[in-house]
Amino acid sequence: MAEEKKAGVESENGGKTTPEEELAKRQALLEARAISEATATADSSYVPSPALLASTDPLPLLKQVDGPDLAKYSDSPNVYVAKHVPIGVRKSLDVPIYVTVGGSVVEYSVTTEKYDISFGIVAERDEKETIVKANEREDTHLSPCTGKFLVGTVPCTLVFTFDNQYSWITEKSATYKITVTPPSKENVMAGRRRRAKATLKSVNEDASSAGERLENANTQKSSLESTIEKLEKELEESKKNLEAVTKEVDFLSVRCDLRKTQISMLNERLEKGWEDETSNSGEVAEGENA
Repeated sequence: MAEEKKAGVESENGGKTTPEEELAKRQALLEARAISEATATADSSYVPSPALLASTDPLPLLKQVDGPDLAKYSDSPNVYVAKHVPIGVRKSLDVPIYVTVGGSVVEYSVTTEKYDISFGIVAERDEKETIVKANEREDTHLSPCTGKFLVGTVPCTLVFTFDNQYSWITEKSATYKITVTPPSKENVMAGRRRRAKATLKSVNEDASSAGERLENANTQKSSLESTIEKLEKELEESKKNLEAVTKEVDFLSVRCDLRKTQISMLNERLEKGWEDETSNSGEVAEGENA
């Protein structure tokens, strides 16, 4: 038995594989299955963002569901590499990577020379941020800081942060390699169908809610229009009454002023007499004596 293991296991094409190769194949299959299941879960639970649901243009939501154009699609990995990047004292460096295809697998490896560094990853989307890896100090000068994760909801910006703000005297030198591997065309096609079903559910629920709100709003609108119409009639009547009262006020104001003047003049005559009486007072007196 031991000899057979050392010799290897015969493969389907007649070749031989070692136990280590067999183990690697099993691990790869398990990893692929886990990624497929995680992608399926993310697609099935997809919910359009509030911004997409609020848009008056129907196309942005559909583009989100459709994903990439398969006629131009390539599932070749995108690799981002930088060597010996200086991170100054009390400084940090952000490396943003934009991911547009759901189901993409991201792998990273970070090393530094001589000293450690703080390293973290955040996924930024329109409505929220997700911490992929908490920002914490890593002994990247002793061994690479590596990891792999799946990007489910897109579009998103992955921000890789190299943080040296805790260091007061030492500049750091960082080297990183980030690989973004998009899913296969088959997975993209399966994913868009799952997202379409999930989106249809969300859109139906939103349409039902919007319909109820529309009915209530129309009822309220009719009530307010009726109230406004009634108030407008009352306002028009009040305007007519105001016009009549204003005319009455003007007329009576003039009349009151006239009467005040007349009263003043009459009182003055009674107190001081009439002017023509003063000039003829002698004649009046003689007539009275006669």
